[in-house]
Amino acid sequence: MKRKILVTGGTGFVGGALLKRLVGCTDTQVLAWIRRVDSLLPVGVIPVPVSQSRIFAAGSQIDGVDTVIHCAARVHVMKEKVADPLAEFRKVNVDGTLELARSAIASGARRFIFISSIKVNGESTPPGTPFTADDVPQPVDAYAISKFEAESALRALASETGLEVVIIRPPLVYGPGVKGNFNKMMGWLATGLPLPLGAVSNRRSFVALDNLVDLAVTCINHPAAANEVFLVSDDRDFCTTELLRRMASALGRSARLWPVPLSCLSAAAGLLGKRGAVDRLCSSLQVDIGKTRRLLDWSPRVGVDEAMEKTAADFLRRSSQ
Repeated sequence: MKRKILVTGGTGFVGGALLKRLVGCTDTQVLAWIRRVDSLLPVGVIPVPVSQSRIFAAGSQIDGVDTVIHCAARVHVMKEKVADPLAEFRKVNVDGTLELARSAIASGARRFIFISSIKVNGESTPPGTPFTADDVPQPVDAYAISKFEAESALRALASETGLEVVIIRPPLVYGPGVKGNFNKMMGWLATGLPLPLGAVSNRRSFVALDNLVDLAVTCINHPAAANEVFLVSDDRDFCTTELLRRMASALGRSARLWPVPLSCLSAAAGLLGKRGAVDRLCSSLQVDIGKTRRLLDWSPRVGVDEAMEKTAADFLRRSSQ
């Protein structure tokens, strides 16, 4: 009998990649929790629509679900319009997650894998002092606070019910279809725009989409994953300057990077109201995946150069359409 795995956020960046990976497993029946009945899903995936009054619509084939991988979330909003952003994040990321977990338990779920965020650990690290999975959380913004509160609520539910909760905190994820700042940087490089980022000496961790998906799949059955928190990365850290050079090479372009001192960058950013964007580009954020390696015997399956080339090829294909 095939096991049932339910993925949320299946039309998104991470959830979509997970569905493609799982649907190829012959011993698995893959379900996708969706909000739109016309959502495009990989062939073979069973849609599980949401209704207005309940987490799963009537008639959904969710009985016997073994594992839920929860990727759906309210993520960063660049131009926030709601009066109380934290309340809105809590409604989706905390209350919605807990309701889903309770419904999953009622359907027989054994394990709940929660894709959280490294921002639960904090916003930055001193160079050479990476975050670890067992650090005391220090979330700062509303998104990170809501993710931490969801983690805490899931742990409490696990202690009450026996549900096995697995928490994965990724840093910035890149891969084919990536959006946000990573996509913007590729756009800058593709146009040959000179960038004042040739002297940034920070250290940052990233994770390729294929590597994050591989870890999530590893956590479905691994006995040591139950009720643990894992950090994930490509296990290679780069300064922003080096990252941009690698990106440009993958795009077949030359990186035009000016070595502007960080103090000048920060001053200019302050005048333009862009200090937050410069901080994200120039601060350090490193993660230590030692616990993930040790408990799960896991290591990144895809190298940085291969992952960067796949990301760049997809960007160029989309740009030409």
